Amino acid sequence: MAANRDTSACSFTSAMALSQMGITNVPERYILPIPQRRTLDQKPHCSTMALPVIGLSPLANPSLRSRTIEEVRAACKELRVFQHVLKLFVLQVINHGIPLSCTTDALDVAAEFFNMPNETKMRLASTDVCQPVRYGTSLNYINDKVQYWRDFIKHYSHPISTWIDFWPSDPPSYKKKMGNYAKDVHVLHKMLMEVVFDSLGLRPDHLQKDIEQGSQVMAVNCYPACPEPNLALGLPPHSDYGTLTIILQNQQGLEIMNSNGKWRSVPVTNGALVKQLGDQMEKERLSIASLHSLAIDQKVTPASELVDEKRPLSYKEGSFGDFLQFISDNDIGETRYIDTLRKNPATDFKKQTEL
Repeated sequence: MAANRDTSACSFTSAMALSQMGITNVPERYILPIPQRRTLDQKPHCSTMALPVIGLSPLANPSLRSRTIEEVRAACKELRVFQHVLKLFVLQVINHGIPLSCTTDALDVAAEFFNMPNETKMRLASTDVCQPVRYGTSLNYINDKVQYWRDFIKHYSHPISTWIDFWPSDPPSYKKKMGNYAKDVHVLHKMLMEVVFDSLGLRPDHLQKDIEQGSQVMAVNCYPACPEPNLALGLPPHSDYGTLTIILQNQQGLEIMNSNGKWRSVPVTNGALVKQLGDQMEKERLSIASLHSLAIDQKVTPASELVDEKRPLSYKEGSFGDFLQFISDNDIGETRYIDTLRKNPATDFKKQTEL
């Protein structure tokens, strides 16, 4: 993956810069179409959705492990999503082994990064989604018909020895603090994948080598205080492509769509830091999403053990590299990569998440 950076084509005013200017109205490019705004107007009043909270410490006890696996299996069947303070699709996990000091350091240094002078951050700006480190705004501001009130820095993180030298040198503690969190969350990801495979009736070490050689992208997001949160949105409704996404947040911000197509806010769980996005948009919010997938060009298809005449193949194979190309060429607020892989395009997608 090339590390050469051409920032000549990158010219944008970040959401953070607009917020720091003290504007009282969002620029027109951020204003959502009225049909989408109606949904947002209802969000401050939407009810919460109780999610399973699953402790991981029993996994180390052979006599208790099977019970935890069954809890995960039942949660996957009911929600098809997981979560974590970390969030794993939409299952909240506790006793995950990552020290509070580590998560706090990661959020603190993320805040330091976004509060740096604009010219310092713009050195890392790029419109190339394949850059190992990329600072940007919105989702893909070149293609987005509506801009999103969000700034981000994304960087590849596994193996960390390959990528960390590309990471920001400012703030000075960024590599150490974010690196410690990236390493810990990668270990957690491997443990969670074993649990998920076990809950599906597969061997816990299914795809173990592929997972170890897979990709980890840290998406560090900043949602500055917005003067008109009823008109703008930090990210569009979307799903994540990959195996697991684990999210760390410092404010309420996460909502999920239930099986009836209604948005529900994720309740605050002590020690889980996963929260909700509607009525809290007036506050600055940070999230660190650790997105895990197999190797960038490795094609993914359902396990053969899980496909038969009663459960036919529903998707064509795809890769993380294909996904990157798709988001480079398309506005994912209007179309999603996963839909291009469906063998039956009429199938409804019932679960979506906002990061």
